[in-house]
Amino acid sequence: MLVIGSRGSQLALWQARWIAARLAEGGHETRIEIIKTTGDKITDVPLAKVGTKGLFTKEIEEALLDGRIDLAIHSLKDLPTEVPAGLALAAVPEREDPRDAIVGARLQDLTDGAKIGTSSLRRAAQLRVTRPDLVIESVRGNLDTRVRKLDEGQYAAIVLAAAGMKRLGWAHRIAEILAPEVMCPAVGQGALAVETRVDGKARDVCAALDHAATRAAVTAERAVLAALGGGCQVPIGAHAVIDGDALRLIGVVIAPDGTRAVRNNAEGAVGDAETIGRHVGRALLKAGAGEILEQVYGAPGRDAAV
Repeated sequence: MLVIGSRGSQLALWQARWIAARLAEGGHETRIEIIKTTGDKITDVPLAKVGTKGLFTKEIEEALLDGRIDLAIHSLKDLPTEVPAGLALAAVPEREDPRDAIVGARLQDLTDGAKIGTSSLRRAAQLRVTRPDLVIESVRGNLDTRVRKLDEGQYAAIVLAAAGMKRLGWAHRIAEILAPEVMCPAVGQGALAVETRVDGKARDVCAALDHAATRAAVTAERAVLAALGGGCQVPIGAHAVIDGDALRLIGVVIAPDGTRAVRNNAEGAVGDAETIGRHVGRALLKAGAGEILEQVYGAPGRDAAV
């Protein structure tokens, strides 16, 4: 039996059960082990202020390295670009919608001064570019918790990943899907990461779940992040689209106050996904992204994986 490690949120367990069902189709028996992460324990501080990489993955990866679990299921956007020694990104299954969604009201229909909730510095920064009149406040908690806070009237609207809403069967609650040109998604958003040890049965078993086009797209996006030296809680967006043998990629770095945004895009062969991503990341740095990131980290962006 393969032991799957997962966070305990409603969405995380949906993701783990979805992977378990795919493995069952291949004749593999599994059970799910729930692991609480640092990000789950810190619920009263905006994520951007916590300052820890691997907020939602560290404890699960430790369980994997210790042999307590055989595979880990993450939201790929939470996974740092550098995988710990001894572990491997065994599979990236076919991606759900990578875009951001607004729940509660369409962006253009929100009145001046309306309160909008988001737990993401990237989303907040892009909202300030498009709608500087809005009042943006942090909303922490699992997806169902954030939706409940909206329903209680704490916010006029909230912005979150479309993928989570769709996976939990709540697509009907989405007021608007935000175009990547308006709200560039997080790196790897909408994709799952199946992480295993580099050796052993689980890696080979899980490799069958890999989706080539999704793998190429997220490889390009993660290469942008690596070139910029960014973690998952910084105002960096990247969105790759695969069209046949071609890959199109856009990347953006936004000042937290929304006063400046640096963008770049590139296109090339799918097989050059990582090279294309690195190129976009370096181009963003040359255009001034390092100065923006310095506001967030207190150090310039750098060409290194994190």
